[in-house]
Amino acid sequence: MSESKLKSYGGSALIEGVMMRGSLSVALAMRAPNQEIVIKTEPLGTIYRSKFTKIPFLRGLVLLWDALGLGMKALTVSANLQTGEDEKLEGAPLFFTILFAIALAVGMFFLLPAGIGHLAVQYLGMSDWWSNVLEGVLRLVILILYLAIIGRMPEIARVFAYHGAEHKTINAYEAGSELTPEKVSQFPIEHTRCGTAFLLDVVFFSIILFGILGPLPIEWRLISRVLLIPVIAGIAYEYMRWTANHIENSLVCMIAKPNLALQHLTTREPSKDMLEVAIASFHAMRKAEEDQIIL
Repeated sequence: MSESKLKSYGGSALIEGVMMRGSLSVALAMRAPNQEIVIKTEPLGTIYRSKFTKIPFLRGLVLLWDALGLGMKALTVSANLQTGEDEKLEGAPLFFTILFAIALAVGMFFLLPAGIGHLAVQYLGMSDWWSNVLEGVLRLVILILYLAIIGRMPEIARVFAYHGAEHKTINAYEAGSELTPEKVSQFPIEHTRCGTAFLLDVVFFSIILFGILGPLPIEWRLISRVLLIPVIAGIAYEYMRWTANHIENSLVCMIAKPNLALQHLTTREPSKDMLEVAIASFHAMRKAEEDQIIL
């Protein structure tokens, strides 16, 4: 397999499961309440094969869709498997739940820090440049506190452990190791293409981009924070892609250390049965991709 194909592999943690995504297919492996591993596979949408995935900066929007679209769908499937048919979340309740989650994230991580930064200018006499720095620092603090707090919840801690299983499995595959729980458990829990690292990059580049905008009235300051999310995502994705492709360079490795360190907030050491689920998901994704190539 070529290096470019290898780099396209990724995934995310689910509720009692793991999603693995290739360039053609996605697979979900979940531990059902009866302890059996349930696997679902499906082809990826055409957006993953569109021209946007080849255009620098625009391809970062695909990553956003990956998190908001594909990720939310996979999480819903895994949650419904655990709750059963009687409590299945779908239709209008699912739509408004996702909409509320997105609105809460935008408000908490973008609008709230921007509002506090504006107040610092108005009432503390802080310069616009320093208020943007303050805004970025607040965004980072909120992110770290949020991850640290939810990580103490037992249910979320299990999701984070499945996140660790996903990382270890991909690390083992990229190292050419045999994919068994015993072998995979020996690999690092961090990965350079992790979505947590992407969030830290978003915070870093938001400070730079919003600083360039200069002073703005409060209404335009808030509007700009929302409208520029796709732009920041595109820049952050290219940076994360560059660091992942050059991680063997000692300087790049040093630069990437904060990204790897932050992942300890969203990963936990997985158990053997969690590694089994992650490995099953990876094999299912690979098999689905091979079947599509044959077809």
